[in-house]
Amino acid sequence: MACRAGALAALALLAALPWPAPLDAQEARRRWERMCQVRAEKFDLVLPKAMHDNDLDMWIVVMREGLLDPLWDALGRGYVGDWAYYVFTDRGERAERAALGVGGYKLEQCGVYDHFGSAESLADYVAQRDPDRIGVNMAASIGGADGLSHTSYLHLREVLGAPYADRLVSAERFVSDFRATRTASEIAAFAEAGEISREIAERAFSNEVITPGVTTLEDVAWWMLDQLLARGLDSSFDMPSVYLTGPTGIEAISSDRIIQRGDLLMIDWGVGFLDFYTDMKRVAYVLREGETEPPPGIRHAFERAKQVRDVMKASIKPAPTAQQALDTTWAAIEAAGFNRIEFNQPTDDPDVTDVVIGPHSVGNWGHGIGPSLAFFNPTQLTYELRPGTLISVELFAYTANPEWSGAKVRIPLEDDAVVTERGVEWLYPVAQRILVVK
Repeated sequence: MACRAGALAALALLAALPWPAPLDAQEARRRWERMCQVRAEKFDLVLPKAMHDNDLDMWIVVMREGLLDPLWDALGRGYVGDWAYYVFTDRGERAERAALGVGGYKLEQCGVYDHFGSAESLADYVAQRDPDRIGVNMAASIGGADGLSHTSYLHLREVLGAPYADRLVSAERFVSDFRATRTASEIAAFAEAGEISREIAERAFSNEVITPGVTTLEDVAWWMLDQLLARGLDSSFDMPSVYLTGPTGIEAISSDRIIQRGDLLMIDWGVGFLDFYTDMKRVAYVLREGETEPPPGIRHAFERAKQVRDVMKASIKPAPTAQQALDTTWAAIEAAGFNRIEFNQPTDDPDVTDVVIGPHSVGNWGHGIGPSLAFFNPTQLTYELRPGTLISVELFAYTANPEWSGAKVRIPLEDDAVVTERGVEWLYPVAQRILVVK
């Protein structure tokens, strides 16, 4: 009996040990395979046209150990030693791809590069192809297209020598086109990231996380970061913005302020998944004792914000420039009876809902580098707004609230979408209600 009991105990101990998952269940490999598919389609379907549209014969991305370009993930990562170069050459219907001085299992096994060589071979490689215009990542307006440091620029000129050193041009607009022109696999991956960000945010604004009178704003933010850590996700936000809004505006953000009954809460944050980054918001109300729903003034303000969003959804369509799309959208909003204001400068008129909008590029950062309808992206307002562009439909609506002695409730709405000929189409369920914390 003692032997049998010992054997059973041993079996129980073995069962409790953290056995490795089956090899066919490797999440890291699945994510790598998905990124390989995205990369292959971008190189095959998007890269050649983007080079043609921007009159580039060659594109060189320079990196060195400890100084990776913002496009390192998009181009395949890889181990960078001293100097390294990704080189893309226009070959008509296809762009030739070379990785010089950079390699590694995941880069090489992805199968999207035609040639691997040494960094020292760059000058001969370029001379053999004799490009007239060589794009490099220098940009006056877009940080994600400005990865070439001054030292790296001088180094590249020295390596290339005459005449190619004088053929370097900014690839800013090209990089925007390459990144912002989306394939189906990119849109699918981004939609998945959006659903993850929505699920975490809506759980954060529930009694699963919040106990009124106990939980602080920063407790909620740290819980959200723990979710990212547990799932192997990232974020373009340093800290989720979990904030409290009242009659005087924003009163506290991700601080040690304890959440109380009657609080009106907002989240502004995003998730990073497969090199795609979302940007979205949610609104919640903490019920007072005896309440079963948010007060009428807050509910009315939320509905007014949704009405603005409906106008934006129908109005934002492809256009020769994002500025033209923005002008059309504002005209529709004002025709619907809303009042246009500068950011966070609501009027005292209780009879109007004041509005600010900032629909911006999204995709590979929380604020993307594609065409943007946002006032804070002046260069990207000049870019063509094409079908398939990923944008964050962002707005702020200010509506008078009798329960706040007429002070205006600031309701922010933001969810991610894709631009189509039919207007904006959502990629996951957007905010349709004020979340309730009991």
